[in-house]
Amino acid sequence: MTIRVCIGLCLLVSSAAAAEPVRLFNGKDLTGWKLHGDTNRNRWQVGRSSLDPKNPAKMLLEPSSSEGELVNTDNSGINIATEAEFGDCILEIEVMVPKGSNSGIYLMGEYEVQVLDSYGKRELTYGDMGGIYNYAPPRQNAAKKPGEWQKFVIEFRAPRFGDDGQRQQQARFVKVTLNGQVIHENVELRGPTAGGLTGREKPRGPLMLQGDHGPVAYRHIVVRPLDH
Repeated sequence: MTIRVCIGLCLLVSSAAAAEPVRLFNGKDLTGWKLHGDTNRNRWQVGRSSLDPKNPAKMLLEPSSSEGELVNTDNSGINIATEAEFGDCILEIEVMVPKGSNSGIYLMGEYEVQVLDSYGKRELTYGDMGGIYNYAPPRQNAAKKPGEWQKFVIEFRAPRFGDDGQRQQQARFVKVTLNGQVIHENVELRGPTAGGLTGREKPRGPLMLQGDHGPVAYRHIVVRPLDH
């Protein structure tokens, strides 16, 4: 096999390994999402968010004539998850948290990357912004001020199972960046995070956003599925 042919085949294999990006939130409504919990407590809405100038721990929401954000305006809402399910993937998502607020990004509905107002904090735990909950604190504090938009890029590898249904390889956060800074690499997970959708491991699952710990807003939610 010539070098040229080898390079061509390698490029084909590489391009086949990653599907086209999937936009999970349309900026208009909750199409493609499911609520999990008492729907009477639902506080997820679509619009433009900002901090309340009278109280930066609260969030204001205004209607949007163009593309809006996915916003939870309350401290006691419920979780929301995509109808679509994924295994290995690269997730890009932007988040804005008010002062002192708390949320979480659950890959496959089970494995949490923490969302928290951790601006300026020096000693970090897994419960701080970008921490892999119950497993690993972020390497460094990349958190921005409350009310500023922050971007995660999360490369995730789903657990592997044998023909007998038994797990053979653990789930893993391959790489996590927050606001352009690498905060995790190759963190293996012994099992699901508490507060996940089912508490059970499986080959595929939805993206879940936590809405029962505080007000939060998300936007530009895009996943690139990766074959395995």
